[in-house]
Amino acid sequence: MVRKQEILQDVVIKFAGDSGDGMQLTGNQFTNNTALLGIDLATFPDFPAEIRAPQGTLPGVSGFQLRFSSDRVFTPGDACDVLVAMNAAALKVNLKTLKKGGKILVNTDGFDAKNLRLANYPEGVHPLEDGSLSNYEVFKMDVTKMTREALKDVALGMKEKDRAKNMFMLGFLYWMYGRDMENSINFIKEKFSKKPDIMNSNIAVLKAGYNYGDTTETFTTTFSVERAKMEPGSYRSIMGNQAVSLGLIAASQKSGLPLFLGSYPITPASDILHDLSKFKNFGVRTFQAEDEIAAITSAIGASYGGALGITTSSGPGIALKGEAMGLAVMLEIPLLIINIQRGGPSTGLPTKTEQSDLMQAYYGRNGECPMPILSASTPADCFDAIYEAAGISIQHMTPVLFLSDGYIANGAEPWRYPQSKDLPAIEVKFKTTLDEGEEMYKPYARNQKLARPWAVPGTAGLEHRIGGLEKQNITGNVNYEPENHQLMIKLRQEKIDKIAEYIPEQKLDSGPEKGKILVLGWGSTYGAIKSAVAELQARGQAVSHAHLRYVRPFPRNLGQLIKNFDQVLIPEINNGQLIKIIRDTYLVDAKGYNKIMGVPITTTELVHCLEEMLCGKN
Repeated sequence: MVRKQEILQDVVIKFAGDSGDGMQLTGNQFTNNTALLGIDLATFPDFPAEIRAPQGTLPGVSGFQLRFSSDRVFTPGDACDVLVAMNAAALKVNLKTLKKGGKILVNTDGFDAKNLRLANYPEGVHPLEDGSLSNYEVFKMDVTKMTREALKDVALGMKEKDRAKNMFMLGFLYWMYGRDMENSINFIKEKFSKKPDIMNSNIAVLKAGYNYGDTTETFTTTFSVERAKMEPGSYRSIMGNQAVSLGLIAASQKSGLPLFLGSYPITPASDILHDLSKFKNFGVRTFQAEDEIAAITSAIGASYGGALGITTSSGPGIALKGEAMGLAVMLEIPLLIINIQRGGPSTGLPTKTEQSDLMQAYYGRNGECPMPILSASTPADCFDAIYEAAGISIQHMTPVLFLSDGYIANGAEPWRYPQSKDLPAIEVKFKTTLDEGEEMYKPYARNQKLARPWAVPGTAGLEHRIGGLEKQNITGNVNYEPENHQLMIKLRQEKIDKIAEYIPEQKLDSGPEKGKILVLGWGSTYGAIKSAVAELQARGQAVSHAHLRYVRPFPRNLGQLIKNFDQVLIPEINNGQLIKIIRDTYLVDAKGYNKIMGVPITTTELVHCLEEMLCGKN
């Protein structure tokens, strides 16, 4: 049979099924395959909070959205071209995200009476048979039946065989988009090398899905997307938490400091603990503590002992770390506190994204307790941002808060990884002896950055006190005098403010230096803002985009940059947090665009908002 091949510029696929259907694995394999071809991509995993939500139900749907393109992409896409629905619940939850005329690939076995009932379809309603999907191209496949047929001679139970049906769909999609299966076959061999029956069955089903596409007459067209035009270099697909881990290792190696992570597992930060535990060959030590307080205090101890101390968590855990963060501020030692944000408050939405902890990062400790705050914008940006955070922490002798979120942490994109020689140096100066003419160690004497010296415990002649009680200026002795307390509060704040002299000035990501609207963002809103602003710039509109990495202190020229524009829009995945700080700091009437649904802001939403602002609507 002769088939037509169509070359596409941009494709968005949503894999959706029950939380036990392996949609995350399927999406990740297709992502890795796409990255190997040099095609630009962005992903958005979306899964339930429960380890195993009720099978077949709406809350149990697990999804993975992937956008790949021959052009540069900055978001996983607003709407899907293709929806893979493994059951009725997956179709019902995700149909609203599919473009009109889009393709739906369904596993018909997931649409029996039981599945329809679990998905809350009314009695007698069947979406595959009642014409409700007439605006879409629907391709029906009994994936479960064909998976079992491919494994009819394999000595596995029916449940074990059915677990391989995601491989059938993956194989079919490899055929549909003209892909080679070799990387997934190698992955299966490595993952199940000690379980040959499972390894062979998954490979067999993967090939069965590919061969089904090749032999069936239902599908008359295959598709391909050409390689993207990207800067020359070596690339890999990377997720945000992976990039954080590699950035920490790079900072450890460049500074010469051993890396210690004290952590307590929490979604969506746990992967950093998992990743770093694999790198003992780089001198990395990981400690899974019994609780959040033990996690951060162990990291403080490591920093006091001359290591690069790290602790990771999400909003609820950061709340528990608050007192110890104040201790680290009082001690003035290097420490990285990594917050991978999620929906709140309380336990909130453990697997959904939100930029909800900026106010917590600014003010969520007792007393006057200032700390630098850095934020990553994309998965790949996590490497550079955490590397800079480590440098600031070490060179300014201060704990630093690093903000990412679930969207960045679990999303993926191509990363052009650097050479070690190209990374900026991180200079470490331990104090090892008394200065000439110095009779005793002065632990709170300061340099031009207002950073105090770092003396490793046990160094002869440099004994000093530590603790959370207020320190006397210079000597570090406990001191309750009112004047001294005010002086130390002011000094600690001035030290943080002074960091603005050592970080780059704020640059525009795109657009004119002066114009009608500045869209000011931070964190994971980067892709949506960049795409929306580019669309309006292509229409000739004077709209510009600036994105913050340094959230505290702000870059020293940010105030002047803001004054160059008639209006300022600040999109956030929260109820308006950065906007309060910007209004307070620069007395500007900034406008907010806020979305608090556990999902990212879309490009389409921002374009509509900016169009209204340009027309004079508030």
